[in-house]
Amino acid sequence: MSVECFVTGGSGFVGQHLLARLTSTGHKVWVLMRTPANLERLREQVGRLGGNPACVHAVEGDISREGLGLSEADKQRVSSASVAFHLAAQFSWGLTMERAREVNVQGALRVARLAASQRIRLLMVGGFMLQNLDHLASIGVDNECPENTNWPAVYGRAGGYEGSKLEAHFAVIRYMQETGADYTIVHPATVCGHSESGHIVEGQPLAELIRNLAQGRFKAVPGSTRHWLPLVSVDYLVTMISCAAFDPSMANQQVLALYEHTPNLQGMLGQIAKTLNIKAPRRHVAIGLLRWLLTIPGLAARFAISAESLNFIQTQRFDMRLSRQLELKYQMAHPDMARALERTVRYVKGNLIH
Repeated sequence: MSVECFVTGGSGFVGQHLLARLTSTGHKVWVLMRTPANLERLREQVGRLGGNPACVHAVEGDISREGLGLSEADKQRVSSASVAFHLAAQFSWGLTMERAREVNVQGALRVARLAASQRIRLLMVGGFMLQNLDHLASIGVDNECPENTNWPAVYGRAGGYEGSKLEAHFAVIRYMQETGADYTIVHPATVCGHSESGHIVEGQPLAELIRNLAQGRFKAVPGSTRHWLPLVSVDYLVTMISCAAFDPSMANQQVLALYEHTPNLQGMLGQIAKTLNIKAPRRHVAIGLLRWLLTIPGLAARFAISAESLNFIQTQRFDMRLSRQLELKYQMAHPDMARALERTVRYVKGNLIH
């Protein structure tokens, strides 16, 4: 059954693939765009990714503006949506707390208000670190009573981007519960390219990791043999997002999109290096030591690595029971992730490394 959807972040990497997924199954999509004149370019990309460009429509707005900046006419247009997909966020290392809060926290709440006012499901994309309760406690998040959290202190430990994603998560859940509105949150691991084409875009953390390895900036493996950076292919991720969004049993639930058999970081770097035909780093460096080294002026820039990114390299394993239930229900399966990673590396090498 085809329905109408509202999507923020539709021009981003995951957003493009989600639009292709939704429109290929007949859904009409209203995309929030700061510059609707770019709609044709977005439609062309959706077509290249296997979607139906004719089903993609734009409404002008911005998550950083009150009411998303929607005109009365556009509010009317999106009022027919059955699900609001919130993917938009400002991503960069070194974001100030003020900027990150305005866009990522307040922006998420603005989308939540729209969904609640229309009594439709909000599907929000979170992040796998929100399911790492030990990590949340270590940076000062009170998972039981998030309103007691000293958020400025959390931002100081986690950085602007991650701090804002964490604060937005708890703020949206609280708002949706207070208003009695439905939400579903999908927490992706680090997103790998498309399992068939390898398609990934500039600025994605995995693409930057591949580039840094190709350019000889990885001198050692952060962490120990127990540390890993879990992956998920973008095609699996958007399949899970679209299944969870329309499933009544997923109302007010959170689910992980994560390939639990991702190799440790050393193994993953080895796979990437093999495809690049270069030597992989073998020595390990303790993350605490690496974090300290990055405080030396100029070193972070030289190695093109941010201390904030080290938070995602952990030893934690995750409870995947709900994910497996969804996989069984919708006959989803992770693609061959070694092959997906190889194709992603080849795509980055051919298209993003100059």
